[in-house]
Amino acid sequence: MTNPTTFLTWHIGQVKVTRIVELEMLGGTRFILPDATREAVVGIDWLKPHFMNDEGRLKMSVHALVVETPARRIVVDTCLGNDKQGRSVPHWNRLQTPFLADLAAAGYARESIDTVLCTHLHIDHVGWNTMLVDGRWVPTFPNARYLVARAEYEHWQTRTDAEQAQIFADSVQPIFDAGLVDLVDTNHKVSDEVRLIPTHGHTLGHVSIAIESAGARALITGDFVHHPCQMARPQWGSAVDHDPAAARATREKQFAALAGVPTLVIGTHFAAPTAGHVVRDGDVFRFVV
Repeated sequence: MTNPTTFLTWHIGQVKVTRIVELEMLGGTRFILPDATREAVVGIDWLKPHFMNDEGRLKMSVHALVVETPARRIVVDTCLGNDKQGRSVPHWNRLQTPFLADLAAAGYARESIDTVLCTHLHIDHVGWNTMLVDGRWVPTFPNARYLVARAEYEHWQTRTDAEQAQIFADSVQPIFDAGLVDLVDTNHKVSDEVRLIPTHGHTLGHVSIAIESAGARALITGDFVHHPCQMARPQWGSAVDHDPAAARATREKQFAALAGVPTLVIGTHFAAPTAGHVVRDGDVFRFVV
């Protein structure tokens, strides 16, 4: 794992998107994509060099995306966070990364963020919702409204999983206690340029982020796809998909809709260069960067 400080940026019309990396990973991804063994992926040559090395080890990233419109500063997904405990993935516990310093270095002091969007409420998408101050979890972005899909929140409210309860306690409940959360529909319009689109399956209320400005379009995936290898193998699901059949249907629908159109696809867990375009490759798809 590394903590690179090089920022990737894209412009979609008048909107600027900046990637702020928390962690990058080489290998160790089979707990997320169990079907993507080295033997299974090694023949997907177009994944090299950006998304796989020569030995078939997949490259992935945990990062946030800052979406800056003419009027808004939006953080999409807040990674894992520092000081968090009770996570089932050992190296995700008690992290000490320079994420906030990197965010500020990119020109986005945490106090300047006015909106936080969580595509869903899994561990690696809510961590920096809060930060530890004097033994208490407080909102990291005190001047932001945190937007969460109502269906997503209501689903997790009914779960009794111990890890998810811990995630709620340190990364979700404190922003509710501070009165900073707006529960919204899965097709909510955030601004003139940014809206949510429902992409359920990975979780019940999962959303992706559509951006449109000055005739240009982009899509921030969230976790309806974790890695470009799923474009070549749409049947490969995540080990933590809530509804595997619905998740596969969403992947196939989205890949088909994106194939061959000028929509920049920005992968929430795609390693650098992170963004590209979906094209057809016979009966399946590939990612062109």
